[in-house]
Amino acid sequence: MSLGAFLSDKLKNNKKSSTIPDESTVYDFTARALDGTEIHLNRYRGKKLLIVNTASRCGKTPQYAQLQKLHEQYGKQVVILGFPANNFLWQEPDSNKEIAAFCERNYGVTFQMFEKISVKGSNRHPLYSWLHAKTGHKPDWNFAKYLVYEDGKTVKFFKSGVQPLDEPLLREILTAGSSHR
Repeated sequence: MSLGAFLSDKLKNNKKSSTIPDESTVYDFTARALDGTEIHLNRYRGKKLLIVNTASRCGKTPQYAQLQKLHEQYGKQVVILGFPANNFLWQEPDSNKEIAAFCERNYGVTFQMFEKISVKGSNRHPLYSWLHAKTGHKPDWNFAKYLVYEDGKTVKFFKSGVQPLDEPLLREILTAGSSHR
């Protein structure tokens, strides 16, 4: 990506999407797993979801280890969904197959990972447009987190610097229901 294209991307789409119906939920979306299988997010209905944009060549990449630990220890309370993205300084240049091998080899990732997508700009995946519309926040960097509550509509944003096992995020995950919106 040229510097001009990068800057153009930064200046575009700074407002909330008006094409997303207010009554939509996270369960209205589909995405492809790293192996190409289409996954309907409605399979996670009634569960908290932690949606994370990931990258393999980022200073925050070690967060994969905490995400895996969170998955192993609290998998009954939250489902982790990883979305590789090459939007921040091209830190996820690999193919889906290479991403899968990297995650498994280096971090033993067993939580659900999806095909590489765009999380910002004009070619942003519709799920990330919805997350932005719900929270007013775009990913600030790789490993930004969106916690979607059991109702599929309530979403809380956590910046990339918040570690998966940090107290504020863990407290939200472990609190029953979505009563503290």
